[in-house]
Amino acid sequence: MSFTLAIVGRPNVGKSTLFNRLVGQRIALVDDRPGVTRDRREGDASLGDLAFTIIDTAGLEDSREGSLESRMRAQTEEAIRLADAILFMVDARIGLTPDDQTFAEMVRKSGKPVILAANKIEGKVGMAGAYEAFSLGLGDPVPLSAEHGEGLNELYDALAALMPPPVHDDEPEDDEDDSIPAGDQEAPPEDLSKPIPVAIVGRPNAGKSTLVNALIGEDRLLTGPEAGITRDAIAVDWEWGGRKFRLVDTAGLRKRARIEDKLEKLSVADALRAIRFAEVVVVCMDAEKPFEDQDLRIADLAAKEGRAVVLAFTKWDLVPHKGGKAAKLREEADHWLPQIKGCPVVANSAATGQGLDRVMQAIIDARVPWQKRISTNTLVRWLQETVDHHPPPAVSGRRIKLRYMTQAKVRPPTFVTFCSRPEALPESYLRYLVNGLRESFDLQGTPIRFHLKKTDNPYAETGRKIR
Repeated sequence: MSFTLAIVGRPNVGKSTLFNRLVGQRIALVDDRPGVTRDRREGDASLGDLAFTIIDTAGLEDSREGSLESRMRAQTEEAIRLADAILFMVDARIGLTPDDQTFAEMVRKSGKPVILAANKIEGKVGMAGAYEAFSLGLGDPVPLSAEHGEGLNELYDALAALMPPPVHDDEPEDDEDDSIPAGDQEAPPEDLSKPIPVAIVGRPNAGKSTLVNALIGEDRLLTGPEAGITRDAIAVDWEWGGRKFRLVDTAGLRKRARIEDKLEKLSVADALRAIRFAEVVVVCMDAEKPFEDQDLRIADLAAKEGRAVVLAFTKWDLVPHKGGKAAKLREEADHWLPQIKGCPVVANSAATGQGLDRVMQAIIDARVPWQKRISTNTLVRWLQETVDHHPPPAVSGRRIKLRYMTQAKVRPPTFVTFCSRPEALPESYLRYLVNGLRESFDLQGTPIRFHLKKTDNPYAETGRKIR
């Protein structure tokens, strides 16, 4: 089991900056204002030959019971409980504060090994603050600068003293090349050991974090009546039905014109990145107010990114007179979102547990057409039959000939058709072909990309025409 290190401290002491440096990516949101981080975030970190799991936490603050700050503190306390060691960070430039003393006592009472880090030691003022950290009684402080990468050697020494020695594989490498020429390789089977990345998206206060908590059966993410609690995109690994999933909770997406704050822009960018790296996107809509303009924009964005889409209608327990409501939602989904017609539609309630298993089954079902491959021979026959049944209209008195069709890729299904005049083929006929593919090959609910290419005229140089 991986060694786990939790970074704790007051707000704005540089915890997320150090987290990003140790994981080697700008994952956690970083801003000059305090209190940016709210949920705890885990990542795979490395320092030299040391590999470990690191947890970024919200800043520790005194707060009243039941407040958002109190719930953030509970998340930090849970991170301390789960960790093998604690990295307690203070701001060397500001120096020690009464809160530092209070929280140092809390860390000491946890009984876990502690590394004291004095961050922001650039310049003489920073080093003076590092010396002041001795008074906390947590051992010798490690002076470092998370922003500039200074002091990482000292941090390595402190961390190596707490961790078991790294295991080196001394087995000789197999130099024999058993590779198969790329043209002769078959598509490899799906690796079931890798988790399926699933992005949970929607408007603010649509119940995204509550849905994730209900699915995994624990209060892993901050929730509450306040809109916009989630800021970072937080990944949670989970297993259901023998399959591994990585559920990524994201910040609520508002209309672009309303996004002015820099931090909200960073949160939205984080959510959009989660969509791009997901295989399935679960679009959460409030069942009491479904299909708002922003809901449709978010679902359309997921479809344009080529992701499999599941529509999850949350807070189903609050909907009165449910008779026939689910069927109506199905009809409205196909009406408002024809680009993903037939996508899974699931009503659920995190409060009562209704529909949670159906959400997970819908995620699995949505991936089936999304990664489906159809042979070229089958597509060519289908194209010929489709064109014979309903040929494309003549444009300017000239027929458009569709000659050949193949599937270029999967995830999502992408088709290429060669024709004589691709620029003249009406958009309505393209929709006819796409809808025909959905019906004939059971591609309901998945985005379909369709490209037209012009066939070369072998007689162009001689002036002869293709008949």
